[in-house]
Amino acid sequence: MLQLGDGLPCFSALFMVFLLGTRSPLWSTVLTASMYMFLVMFRFPQLPQARARQVLRQGSRLAPGGVSEVAHRGGGHDAPENTIAAIRAASVNGATGVELDLEFTADGVPILMHDETVDRTTNGSGPLSKLHFSDIGKLDAAAKHRLSDRFKGEKIPTLQEAVEECIKHQLTIYFDVKGHADEAAAALKKLYQKHSVLYNSSVVCSFEPKVIYRMRQTDPDVVTALTHRPWSLSHYGDGSPRFTSAWKHQWMQMLDVLLDWAHHHLLWNLCGVSAFLLQKNYISTDVVRYWADRGVEVVAWTVNTAVEKQYYQQHLNINYITDSLTEDCEPHY
Repeated sequence: MLQLGDGLPCFSALFMVFLLGTRSPLWSTVLTASMYMFLVMFRFPQLPQARARQVLRQGSRLAPGGVSEVAHRGGGHDAPENTIAAIRAASVNGATGVELDLEFTADGVPILMHDETVDRTTNGSGPLSKLHFSDIGKLDAAAKHRLSDRFKGEKIPTLQEAVEECIKHQLTIYFDVKGHADEAAAALKKLYQKHSVLYNSSVVCSFEPKVIYRMRQTDPDVVTALTHRPWSLSHYGDGSPRFTSAWKHQWMQMLDVLLDWAHHHLLWNLCGVSAFLLQKNYISTDVVRYWADRGVEVVAWTVNTAVEKQYYQQHLNINYITDSLTEDCEPHY
């Protein structure tokens, strides 16, 4: 298997620009043939659908319709996000699995953390890139949580600690990798070698295609998923623009269109993913059918009201990620 470096979205974007920019049938044919050869040479095949479905739809606690309820960041509304307490609460509340965010300290220790800084969730301050694990161990991960009194003193766990807790409670794990493709693939590979049960009880997912591609290079037997939210380059999760500059905003919107095209027509095939994690506002029956025709399961995020959950369970019959297993709440972006 030949290996491809970083820049997967860039390649697909350039291809789209060239294809749209030429009116020549000859060049269109040449470029399309080049894309086909590119996929033949560099793509990773999907894992068998039966195996992927075993991971995505396993467990005795499936919701009606055989749907898996996955606790977002461990269930960040019910307990401090990305903590051992959250994993335990998710199990008690009936979750089939948990979504956990993988980041790294300054000294390279893989830990659970969503942000690049510790400011939002802990009593500390500063970027992870400047904090060693010894510094992280002194922080209270419950300091900013609505139930801080109940969980006071909760620590930020290592990836290893979190995995062992999930295995103990027989929870499916969605590893949400925030970046650091090489480091993340190496750290996860060690975990899969140590805990072979993860091959049938976990999914590696990321917004960054290069992370998924590197994971498939490192271990092609791991179930993987791409995460996507249309307009994510130009807008924040709450819909507000990322940039005040009009030209930069328009440029990013154009890149958003190209990235969306790449996800639907190139990147999923190149990485050989088994699932597509999509922001709930962009999911419909047609979208679910589109991906099902390609052997890919759609997983919705973040689904937080009883009405929404019923819709995804009974109408769309797809897995969903939620901030709370016990009540309605506002979503985390």
